[in-house]
Amino acid sequence: MAAAATPRWTGRLFNLRETTVPWRMRVLSADLLALAVVVASALGFAAAGVLHARSRRLSVEDYISGRYSAGTGVTAATVVASAMGAWVLFSPAEAGTWGGVAALAGYGLGSAAPMLVLIPLGLRMRTLVPAGHSLAEFVWVRYGRGMYAVTVAVMLFYMVVFLTAEMTGIALAVNLVAGTPLALTAAVVGAATVAYTAYGGFASTVFTDRIQAAVILPLLALMFAGAAAAAGGTGAIARIEAEAPALLSFTHRPGVEAGLTFVIAIVAANLFHQGYWQRVYMARDARVLRRAFLIAAAVVVPIVILPGLLGVAAKAAGVTAAPSVAMFGLLLSVAPGWLVLVVMALAVALTMSSMDTLLNGLTAVFTADLARLRPTSGARRLLRWSRLFTLLIAGGAIAVASRGYSVLYLFLLADLVCAAAVVPVFLGLYAARFSGRAAVVCTLAGIAAGAAWFPDPEFSRGHLLTSFVLAAAIPTALGAVLMRLGSPYDLSRLRASIRPIAD
Repeated sequence: MAAAATPRWTGRLFNLRETTVPWRMRVLSADLLALAVVVASALGFAAAGVLHARSRRLSVEDYISGRYSAGTGVTAATVVASAMGAWVLFSPAEAGTWGGVAALAGYGLGSAAPMLVLIPLGLRMRTLVPAGHSLAEFVWVRYGRGMYAVTVAVMLFYMVVFLTAEMTGIALAVNLVAGTPLALTAAVVGAATVAYTAYGGFASTVFTDRIQAAVILPLLALMFAGAAAAAGGTGAIARIEAEAPALLSFTHRPGVEAGLTFVIAIVAANLFHQGYWQRVYMARDARVLRRAFLIAAAVVVPIVILPGLLGVAAKAAGVTAAPSVAMFGLLLSVAPGWLVLVVMALAVALTMSSMDTLLNGLTAVFTADLARLRPTSGARRLLRWSRLFTLLIAGGAIAVASRGYSVLYLFLLADLVCAAAVVPVFLGLYAARFSGRAAVVCTLAGIAAGAAWFPDPEFSRGHLLTSFVLAAAIPTALGAVLMRLGSPYDLSRLRASIRPIAD
């Protein structure tokens, strides 16, 4: 697929701008009702998280980790809730409008694959670093400053862009439906999420994830069933076959290439998502980790594919003038008003379930490093700095989200860098002779190779799939050589070097 013809697929992002609908008070209007659903949902989740936090006495460890504390059901629920975000309502449907079922198959597999990969990697990490807190902490001890700086930069870039995208997504969705200013929605949902995340930390995040998962799954099923029925049920398939038969083919080249890109990009990026590593450590034992992540992987696939199929239906119905909001275009054109309200509640649950994970994940990286750099800091001071860091990150994300910018290109860049860094980082779990210097060399070589083929912001040159394949393959090939040349590292040192944070 030539780069010039590459669709502006969003990955997990949104190519939208604020609509021109002016904000004004509308007494008892559908717009105010939609906004009321958003506010009520956000406040409900915030109240649940805060009340849960008030019933607990938090240590620093509790604030950033729930190590070895959860069973299969809780772990699976929080992994699912954390993985899903408002992007589910935008990007799969957009991919469906041009990539069809082939792109959606890759999207679903790519979204589930990180959970499958994290089973062996997570078990290995728990064995070598049983008291660990973050991936960056492991890299510092295993590789030293150079690769640590690269890894932290990758993690922060990826998670901050993801956080900003989630806030932008919910703000744009509510603006599209109710005409609400972006800043208002971003402030309401952002403040509600910060209220319990900054106060209760990881424990409150996990508690609300369980509630959000219980809300997301039935509402998603209701949304799909209602939208499919409103679009004509099986008659919609006949329209797709008549209007866009290529979208139903698993050999549709644009869809196949996009699907492969999704798999590489999403797997690599999510391995640098601190929220996943927190959940690797929260599983009570190895059996719980395996079962919970397998369940989560199975659940995530339909969560991604079902909204994507609505994008295919929107294409057949001719409501894809703005592909990024294809599903919303279909809903607003054929669905009853009550279903739109269901989608608003679903959007809030999806957004807050991923935002709280991202906020607490960023805080965990900051706190673990602060405890290492300032070992004399007391627990109270560490908690205070952690909460302040959460507020600062959220405030910045709200400010950016209120502008309605598309951060697609930044997200793709972050995914590319993750693809280049993933093998060098995790090879250190197994190859004792693979050094920090070799890890940096491999990562930079992968970034350079991928950048050579990476598209420009207008997608007028380059080739996305080629850039991701090279970014992942070059470090792998180079690492296979360099891992045999270095001095051996005693992996048992990891256990002794990384300890729990004392209160």
